[in-house]
Amino acid sequence: MLHPDAAIFASLPGAGPTFAPRLLAVFGSNRERWPDAASLQQYLGVAPVTERSGNKHWVHWRWACPKFLRQSVVEWAGMSVRYSVWAAAYYQDQRNRGKTHNIAVRALAFKWLRILHRCWMDRKPYDEATYLKALQKSGSPLLALIAAPTAPAR
Repeated sequence: MLHPDAAIFASLPGAGPTFAPRLLAVFGSNRERWPDAASLQQYLGVAPVTERSGNKHWVHWRWACPKFLRQSVVEWAGMSVRYSVWAAAYYQDQRNRGKTHNIAVRALAFKWLRILHRCWMDRKPYDEATYLKALQKSGSPLLALIAAPTAPAR
């Protein structure tokens, strides 16, 4: 017998038989545990931490988090680049801005978690066409990147 939310995670680009069960385990069944995407992003260590002291400030990733769960989400985000048009465009834009591979994939994971959280809360599988329509409706600059891909960063 499959978990009631299995179809949501199986619908994710690149999740497959490895990442879909891991992502399901990350989210679980209790929707009250993650009332918003930010709480999930922070728990998983994908949300960046900004520290300030005097005139200095620095940004780093969270050290106190479940490492395997963070690794699962970040690895899946990296895999999604092969299967999702917008994810590939977003990743390439991050690289073109001078971000390292790891930073670009973590930024993509941060973005994916917001999308996945909405799918999970609504109990609806992910649909790339629906997301692309939402980007178009909101006038997202990401659509321009999809339409006109740029050269890879060096």
